[in-house]
Amino acid sequence: MRSQLIAAFACTTALVSTGAASAADLAARPYTKAPAYIEPLFNWTGFYVGGHIGGAWTNEQFINNGTGAAFGDLTPGQGYRQRGSGVMGGAQIGYNWQANNYVFGMEGTISGLDNHGTVVNTAFGAADDVFTWRANVLATIVGRAGFAVQNNLFYIKGGYAGVNNRLNVSDTVGPATGSGGQTHWANGWTVGAGWEYGITRNWIVGLEYNYAAFGSQTYQLGGTAGNYTFDAKPRDIQWAVVRASYKFDAPVIARY
Repeated sequence: MRSQLIAAFACTTALVSTGAASAADLAARPYTKAPAYIEPLFNWTGFYVGGHIGGAWTNEQFINNGTGAAFGDLTPGQGYRQRGSGVMGGAQIGYNWQANNYVFGMEGTISGLDNHGTVVNTAFGAADDVFTWRANVLATIVGRAGFAVQNNLFYIKGGYAGVNNRLNVSDTVGPATGSGGQTHWANGWTVGAGWEYGITRNWIVGLEYNYAAFGSQTYQLGGTAGNYTFDAKPRDIQWAVVRASYKFDAPVIARY
């Protein structure tokens, strides 16, 4: 009987020791941390193409520079300034590069616009001296710098602007009569600012305002009495547009 009790006690002790050792093994296993959540950020880096549409306002100026015949009934130094507005629209192409929250880029645009006007000179009462002008193509090449907040980009821009500008005159009552017109490409500079929003990984929409000023050129408007010569230019053009662009894929930025 005594030997049986001793054997049972030994068996129980062995079982308890085995369980304790197993528990110790379980406690010693290393803890594996769950993967961190990755929150995707909008990445502005990459090439993009798109279109824009809105309105433009042109302040046109033309002044008789005193060279040539006197049809049009304006003496040297006299001239006119007029404001014209209309719809404008076109395309843009560019590239952005993002460093942290800062975004830098280059962009080119080409736009068609319908800014034009007519001035009738009634200085001598005949109302026969008619001047017409038109600005119809606008191009820009600019640098951009902005600050990104998630899908929002606030930016400024500046660089080159050029516009196709035409001036015409018609004088039908003597003593000096004639008519003619000439087109020039006027060079200038532009500045602007805008906001863009990435609605998907690739599609971007935005709003933008721009201002451009241009240098004057000499327009020789031929007539039967000779050349009637003007210094003419769009003094400035302002435009506001809505934009939509498609951005080609760039590497995904992740935050941990």
